[in-house]
Amino acid sequence: MVAALERRLSASKSFNFKSMFDSSSTKQQQSQTIVVENGDSHIVESNTPESQNSDSFVESPVESSLPMISPLTRPGKRSDRQQADMEMMKDRFAKLLLGEDMSGGGKGVSSALALSNAITNLAASIFGEQTKLQPMPQDRQARWKKEIDWLLSVTDHIVEFVPSQQTSKEGVCTEIMVTRQRGDLLMNIPALRKLDAMLIDTLDNFRGHNEFWYVSRDSEEGQQARNDRTNDKWWLPPVKVPPGGLSEPARRMLYFQKDSVTQVQKAAMAINAQVLSEMAIPESYIDSLPKNGRASLGDSIYKSITEEWFDPEQFLSMLDLSTEHKVLDLKNRIEASVVIWKRKLHTKDTKSSWGSAVSLEKRELFEERAETILVLLKQKFPGLPQSSLDISKIQFNKDVGQAVLESYSRILESLAYTVMSRIEDVLYTDSLALKQTLLAEETSDGGRTTETDSESAGSSNSGEETEKLDPHYSKTLLDFMGWNDNSSKGGDKPTKSPNITPKKLSYLEKLENLNGFRSPKDRH
Repeated sequence: MVAALERRLSASKSFNFKSMFDSSSTKQQQSQTIVVENGDSHIVESNTPESQNSDSFVESPVESSLPMISPLTRPGKRSDRQQADMEMMKDRFAKLLLGEDMSGGGKGVSSALALSNAITNLAASIFGEQTKLQPMPQDRQARWKKEIDWLLSVTDHIVEFVPSQQTSKEGVCTEIMVTRQRGDLLMNIPALRKLDAMLIDTLDNFRGHNEFWYVSRDSEEGQQARNDRTNDKWWLPPVKVPPGGLSEPARRMLYFQKDSVTQVQKAAMAINAQVLSEMAIPESYIDSLPKNGRASLGDSIYKSITEEWFDPEQFLSMLDLSTEHKVLDLKNRIEASVVIWKRKLHTKDTKSSWGSAVSLEKRELFEERAETILVLLKQKFPGLPQSSLDISKIQFNKDVGQAVLESYSRILESLAYTVMSRIEDVLYTDSLALKQTLLAEETSDGGRTTETDSESAGSSNSGEETEKLDPHYSKTLLDFMGWNDNSSKGGDKPTKSPNITPKKLSYLEKLENLNGFRSPKDRH
């Protein structure tokens, strides 16, 4: 084909570049025929007899068409990239269609669970390496945006029928049914995309900041940088700040970013909780529940929740929530009791002991109290793993739209918690540096404090001498409280000597010392 093109070129003194990209084999031969170097082109010598006449080729109008070669080579590179993306997309959606069962035997999971697992695994591979408070690498960021768009594209085809009006050419208005994206997806997917962009922008805002840095955990500097907060996080590198702490602008910026991430986390948490509440409770979970709420909660917890006076904050303060396992166990117990009470409210089961012992109003009250405890646990322990009820709902969920919303909101909530934890690590290290600076200043000012104490002791002794010399002297309120005249004039309060211990007087003794039984005229 190259030989035919060259003969056509020499005959008509023109060149058609489009024909060289009609097939992939033509691209390879073109790279071997035309070479562009420093704006000049020449033909590489080939075995065909037509290509030996290079003088006639140089004189052809190809030289005037050289600017067209550069843009034509770009689509080749772009098509290669698109081909690689296409293969990757085929691999992703093949796993989704097979339900993660690569044998094709039909033993895979549902489409909803496969899509939920795909989003979760993608987030783990992208954000699992975010151990530092720094921007994401461009390749990881581009991969995240590309692949999450692939997975979220499924929601564009989940539609519902809504009424609409159509006007014909004659002006007749007719009501018809049209399709649009399902309501929950139409409202929550754009909101979650916005939260996603806010978290990425938050990490990008730390680009170029050099007031805190990270050191290796095994290095000597890393051993010194360990503190109570980072001892348990062995996988995270310790953070370092200047000896005097962060500057005020940097500290304000960190607090601002923390508040912003907190709002993102709350929004993602609210969407996730709403989606989970709309999912159906599997029958397998219901079959595993005990018969009543007392058996699920235990006698002590059940008694605290069912008392007439109930304070959820005090209830949590009385429990042992020192470990993550204990918090998760409490959450599982309370969620199980809520499910039991709700089912008894709807089914009105009178065979159990609840039917005769507890009224419907009290059941509703106990259910509200238990849900309040669940909300407080979610707020106090944002990084808590999923409960048994949540895992069961996600596993047996068949709604693809709810699966996407739940997994997307969950990974954004987890990412927000991770970013906020990294910010808190820097702020905690900064607070330790400030405490060390203040302690050093107090140590250097120790001599000044001793001189001030001696002066205050001298002034107190002079006051006692004045009282002894003047028999008609009566203490005022300032004298009784230990304040001298200088403090009343706006001066600094002198530090009391540690050797002087004031005597505790009763109310009558204070009145007698103040000559309180005399009139103000006699006192002065």
